[in-house]
Amino acid sequence: MMKHLQKLGKAMMLPVAALPICGILMGLGYLLCPSTMQGGNPEGLVQIIGFFLVKAGAALIDNMAILFAIGVGVGLSKDNDGTAGLAGMVSYLMMTTLLAPGTVSIIAPGMIAEKVNEVAFSKVAGNAFIGILGGVIGGICYNRFKATKLPDALAFFSGKRSVAIVTAVVSIFVSAILLFVWPIIFKGLYSIGQAIVKMDAIGAGIYAFLNRLLIPTGLHHALNNVFWFDTIGLGDLGAYWAGLVQGDVMANGTEITWSVGTYMAGFFPCMMFGIPGAALAIIQTAKTKNRKIAAGIVGSAALCAFICGVTEPFEFAFMFLAFPLYVVYAALYGIFTTITVALGFRAGFCFSAGATDLLFSASLPAAAKTWLIIPMGIAAFVVFYFVFKFAITKWNLKTPGREDDQEGELKIELANNDFTAMAKIILEGVGGKENVASIDHCITRLRLEVKDRLLVDEKKIKSSGASGVIRPGKTAVQVVIGPKVQFVFEEFKKIAE
Repeated sequence: MMKHLQKLGKAMMLPVAALPICGILMGLGYLLCPSTMQGGNPEGLVQIIGFFLVKAGAALIDNMAILFAIGVGVGLSKDNDGTAGLAGMVSYLMMTTLLAPGTVSIIAPGMIAEKVNEVAFSKVAGNAFIGILGGVIGGICYNRFKATKLPDALAFFSGKRSVAIVTAVVSIFVSAILLFVWPIIFKGLYSIGQAIVKMDAIGAGIYAFLNRLLIPTGLHHALNNVFWFDTIGLGDLGAYWAGLVQGDVMANGTEITWSVGTYMAGFFPCMMFGIPGAALAIIQTAKTKNRKIAAGIVGSAALCAFICGVTEPFEFAFMFLAFPLYVVYAALYGIFTTITVALGFRAGFCFSAGATDLLFSASLPAAAKTWLIIPMGIAAFVVFYFVFKFAITKWNLKTPGREDDQEGELKIELANNDFTAMAKIILEGVGGKENVASIDHCITRLRLEVKDRLLVDEKKIKSSGASGVIRPGKTAVQVVIGPKVQFVFEEFKKIAE
């Protein structure tokens, strides 16, 4: 199971790499044009530029599920073929269309009769989990059916052209299952949300923990609808930005009985300071020369989290590689939210709990003790850092930079920078293309599966300029290349196929 999760985690790196720049653009955009947070119209050149930047970043952030559907599909395919990305997109479109409220209301009107079920199905489109699921289906179908041979009459649909067709059929069955499962889970989480509303600071902490824990599934929306939006008469987010405080009456006539901002405040120290602390721990625990790569992945993600609270680039960078650590991460949110709320810190956000939202929410009536962000932020940075560092080293978790590569592999300077020549020699060393069963690569190694292990000539492989050869299994051959492995992989794949 963990092996498959780590493979999925690796596949996630492709779409996740596109997200940090979007978060930075949105943070700068909101800073220049705060009116876009509340739906106002930009005025003047500076605000128009800010609005432009916000929309540029949102172009990908708002369509993250599509990025995941395509990126995960390509990442999971054995040869990183774009056909798998197309298949992932086919699956995503199929599921989001079949599970859309309009479709469900016709094929199963009883399923959508309750308001909570209608909300559940409305959260399918754009859901990161559905995007990832689509990518997984597309990738698996590609690997299984890319070489399918059909009768002559249907030969046009053979091979890779059959992948999208099979994916569509599989997605129909998956959608039929989700039609019944999705609203049950959503409604259950919704009920949990209602139950913990009365628990004050502890309830806010439980909510924050579940909110983060459910991010991979997209079902955190079930809880968000209870706490942030006016679905059961709560609506913390709307009340905050409407300038209301405890004791006021909302537009729908409901009296505000809770301390406004309770269900948003705790996210600020975690996102602004906790994530940078955790990112530093990931970088420092990465293997020696992998640290630059790890810094590029989680360092930029931490900057996004601080500026505007975009946390997905950080979370998806390790949640599938080291899921136990992700559970710890969610628990830290719960602990810090409980403490933050109990201390009386109150702040709100329109987009997410980053510095930009904190800056512009601090002047609203419900804001309280916002100066606590400094001591709470320092505490969050320190705690997240040490907890992450301890957990990663104690459990030997495969966070970015700690994949199954030998210590020091990124120090390698290739003896031969002619990647085509290297690939040819390596191919000869593994017995030729007829002996190659599969081709893949990780951060520093070319990973191959061969049919006959006796045909592998390690001396020949090393003569290519590679640093070493590792034989972890009977048919597995790993050629240690270093950080330029991708270029060797691409040339190897061309000549091997």
